Amino acid sequence: MALHISTGPHLRAKADTQRLMLDVLIALCPATAASIYFYGIKAVLIILVSVAAAVLSEFVWQKLAHKPIRISDLSAAVTGLLLALNLPANVPLWIPLIGSVFAIIIVKQLFGGIGHNFLNPALAARAVLLTSWPSHMTKAYLPLRTLFGSAAATGVDTLASATPLLVPGTTEVRDLFFGNIPGAIGETCKLAILIGLVYLLVRRVISWEIPVVMVGTVALCSWAFGADPLKAVLSGGLLLGACFMATDYVTTPMLKLGHMIYAVGCGLMVALIRQFGNYPEGVTYAILLMNIVTPLLDRALKRKVYGEVKQHG
Repeated sequence: MALHISTGPHLRAKADTQRLMLDVLIALCPATAASIYFYGIKAVLIILVSVAAAVLSEFVWQKLAHKPIRISDLSAAVTGLLLALNLPANVPLWIPLIGSVFAIIIVKQLFGGIGHNFLNPALAARAVLLTSWPSHMTKAYLPLRTLFGSAAATGVDTLASATPLLVPGTTEVRDLFFGNIPGAIGETCKLAILIGLVYLLVRRVISWEIPVVMVGTVALCSWAFGADPLKAVLSGGLLLGACFMATDYVTTPMLKLGHMIYAVGCGLMVALIRQFGNYPEGVTYAILLMNIVTPLLDRALKRKVYGEVKQHG
């Protein structure tokens, strides 16, 4: 009998990878629909290019490497969609194209494919895009239309001068919650993100510890720094990152205690980067840094093997 050894996490469940990824895509539908509602055809094109480039990159790589074609597991589609939702509406279409190719080929496939990458592919690609083309990645257009009578201008397609994270005192909580603000196309409407989170929790695709503890840590630290904790939670990409990227199975610790430590670390670094860093938003880098810490947490918190002989000093 052959013994198959694979990387973690090792889960026993009826759902396979395709079912899990399909649930994530379904959970992202509200945020995707909101991005199209607010930003129109620009959001549609960014999403189409990003998802198509991710799926095609995986197909071509696996074909050339003579590996099984696994695009039907939908993991590449999830990566492409997450990357697209993390981009502003004004980026040229070669940005999501390059980002998706980098995410799939460099971050995922070169490390062995799904289950072997140590960084979240979409966030790693976003970090590279931020570093390489900051002028495209840090500017956001005002939404073309608004929701529930926002104070934001409707139908304006001009470059926003500042994000709500830079000038939090000028933005109403209602606008932050419903998405009537400039920002990445999928991160602005917090209502849509929370609907997706509820779906993931009900389907038991993720557990509550990471998103709740991460967001709670940011709120507590923001309050300690003298900022409005509610606006801190609703600003930037915190909720999108906490609900859909910090919870990635492959790049998060295996044990519940590890989840808690990981989430606190993510939230603490987000708050510190926002408060003391030159870069106004820290969600991407906070999650990526904790992705790197994950193997150390798994090693430090690993359970003793049943029947292991106790070592005497």
